[in-house]
Amino acid sequence: MPQKTLADTLAARETVYVNCGHPMCCKSTRLDIQALIDRLGRDHGSMHDDLVGLFVCSNCKAAGRERRQVFFTCIPDYEGQQRARNRDWKPNFERRG
Repeated sequence: MPQKTLADTLAARETVYVNCGHPMCCKSTRLDIQALIDRLGRDHGSMHDDLVGLFVCSNCKAAGRERRQVFFTCIPDYEGQQRARNRDWKPNFERRG
């Protein structure tokens, strides 16, 4: 069983980008996690080793460049974390002595 699944990534509202590793390209594309779940299943891993074999850079392929490994960037849902952190916060209008 993978450490982190696509379902976990979707539930955490994380944004994942796949990036081309070729220095002449460096293309970056946002992944549609729901589309990956529809194609691969909810229990498919979402870590680098689970996804790296699934992607090839179409720009490099069209340009005839050698294939380079892709890498991933995962961006947490910072706004959601901030909302959860401040959910119970209430302003205090008392004057300090």
